[in-house]
Amino acid sequence: MSAKIDDTKAEGSYTQQIESWRAKRVERLKAPTGWLSLIGLHWLKDGKNTVGAAKENDIVLGAGPARLGVITLKSGKATIELDPRANATIDGKPQKTAELLDDKHEKPTTVAFGSASFYVIDRDGKKALRVKDSEAQTRKHFVGIDYYPIDPKWRVEAKWVAYKPPHQLEIPNVLGTVDKMPVPGKAVFERDGKTYELLPVLEEPDAKEVWFIFADKTSAKETYGGGRFLYADMPKDGKVVIDFNKAYNPPCAFTPHATCPLAPPENRLAIPVTAGEKKYRGGHE
Repeated sequence: MSAKIDDTKAEGSYTQQIESWRAKRVERLKAPTGWLSLIGLHWLKDGKNTVGAAKENDIVLGAGPARLGVITLKSGKATIELDPRANATIDGKPQKTAELLDDKHEKPTTVAFGSASFYVIDRDGKKALRVKDSEAQTRKHFVGIDYYPIDPKWRVEAKWVAYKPPHQLEIPNVLGTVDKMPVPGKAVFERDGKTYELLPVLEEPDAKEVWFIFADKTSAKETYGGGRFLYADMPKDGKVVIDFNKAYNPPCAFTPHATCPLAPPENRLAIPVTAGEKKYRGGHE
């Protein structure tokens, strides 16, 4: 009898852990500058790009003043000259000109105006403005996230097979391009008597976690078509814990203005993973 009580406590504790993790995930998503606040993704052309809400601009923003300023892209470097009437700031300061450091830097330069802001992102050498607005409709009308029931059986302790040296994995994305990312090894696990493998990637050379981008038999049906994301602690003692209850939707499930990676062919599981987040009801897919 005591063993059953202990099991119940353990299950309750695990459920609470997942519920807490989910609550923090939603909190980040709903933050004023979270993924729900995206209102635009605008690619810069070489030379001068006029920017503002007025239709005659080269880049028409969904919020802000009619004429925000001019961004000049030259030799891969973007600089901005703000319109003196724009009432905008650069990194919180009322300066009028600056180089726009992109998201390859630890702190990209942020231009803010009213409830909106943008910074430059770099994708394969191409530069774009990622525009956010705390008053975005996607944020104001967020309908919440649907989940599969929390199931401890979907917390999988997989065998870890290290690659020395690490392999390279081609990761496609919604832009139609392919990124090559390092794969430190593979996770091998069993489900209903069958063996499956997943290849995680490293986002940074000094990453503290491995990142799984995977799809399964629920993809494009009950879950987002491009696959889901899942992070796990670094492998230890020949094992890696994959908790599918923490599988979550990429930003592209919530907004058409993100540049998400897609599950590579190697990570398309031939089973339905009935754990984690389901397809977003308020999505655009």
